[in-house]
Amino acid sequence: MVPEQIRITVFDTTLRDGEQSPGCSMNHQEKLRVAHQLDRLGVDVIEAGFPIASDGDFEAAKAIAAVIRRPIIAGLARACRPDIERAWEALQDAARPRIHVFLATSDIHLKYKLRITRDECLAHAREAVAFARSLCNDVEFSPEDATRTDPEFLCQVLEAVVEAGATTLNIPDTVGYTVPAEFGELIATIRRRVRGIENVTISAHCHNDLGMAVANTMAAVAAGARQVECTINGIGERAGNASLEEIVMAMRVRHDRYPYQTAIAAEHLFPASQLLSEITGVPVQPNKAIIGRNAFAHEAGIHQDGILKNPLTYEIMTPQSVGVPDSKLVLGKHSGRHALAIRCEQLGYKFDRRALDDIYRRFVRLADKIKKVEDHHLLELIRDTHKPAASATPLFEPLPMAVAAAASASTPEPPRPFPMASQTSPFGMPVPIQADHHHNQQQEDYLWGV
Repeated sequence: MVPEQIRITVFDTTLRDGEQSPGCSMNHQEKLRVAHQLDRLGVDVIEAGFPIASDGDFEAAKAIAAVIRRPIIAGLARACRPDIERAWEALQDAARPRIHVFLATSDIHLKYKLRITRDECLAHAREAVAFARSLCNDVEFSPEDATRTDPEFLCQVLEAVVEAGATTLNIPDTVGYTVPAEFGELIATIRRRVRGIENVTISAHCHNDLGMAVANTMAAVAAGARQVECTINGIGERAGNASLEEIVMAMRVRHDRYPYQTAIAAEHLFPASQLLSEITGVPVQPNKAIIGRNAFAHEAGIHQDGILKNPLTYEIMTPQSVGVPDSKLVLGKHSGRHALAIRCEQLGYKFDRRALDDIYRRFVRLADKIKKVEDHHLLELIRDTHKPAASATPLFEPLPMAVAAAASASTPEPPRPFPMASQTSPFGMPVPIQADHHHNQQQEDYLWGV
């Protein structure tokens, strides 16, 4: 029998914690657009906002609760009656509402921010959760700055809110302070020491101040957390939150190490990323894992040579699996003859080895100057280096787009990718590209990295 897969709940807080990123604020209609995309993506919980924060946040959360029916819709509230009442007012029309109550528990927050004692904190947490539970059957509690809280006191607070009716205990690394082994140990300690923990879900909410948000989240899951809190593109306060796309694909690609499943439709990851960037005006860094511009782009000759023969040589997942249209081979100074020859053929010209060597030398000199060689650059280089009728075998008429680009080199079009032809089996698996008569050339590219 196949062992039952452990199901991880994906709690998306792009519309709440993510929106708190400087420059990432969204209006009512923009939040609704993102919420619909998150629904298509398959997230289990959408944190729609912090209703007490503003009338706009309240109205957006209320609208999302009214129209998005499949996932749980959560609203954040501080541990006080006005916040909880406002959250419930926004969420009460939801098919599956959740009130998310938080209260800081670390000594530094109690002393300098809240100016209350541990005993007062314990009482506030218990009373707030009990009140929220009187309104809503699904209540999540977060002890803010949990990873800098005394573990003994943290367990006392968690036990009190479980008794008061909390159904999810979220453990936030609010300031991105913890490291994977430490965070995993904290989750394990909570599972051992908090009475009633077997009746609630443990969640992890990690920030990326030390660049370990995803690693810490995965350590928490391995230690028994069954909900992950994350955002599209990893946006969030300061250095951001754990990235939803990275968590999901880590479980998919390394299922041998992380034998868990989610309900995420991964082919919607890239569209979700693009939509969020469009709405916020905040671009994704090019080298961002999974959905960055360079995540499936290759410039180095050795890499391009391998990718052209079999994509699995340098790609651990297919671009299509996360919604990226295709891989890209970028022509630059690190590119090899193999990639250059393929691109020349796509533009309509096939050169013998001597002619290709001549073009390649000029190509590298050009690439040193302009960094990235586009089609119109390459066509101009071919024209200036050789007369096509004498030195190349035309395979077909050069594409009108390419000819137009060459004719208007003074006003180049925006950069375009070097696309790879899709090569998959009927089952969607990559099919190795057959070696051609350029075998010796390809071998040189592999050995010398050019």
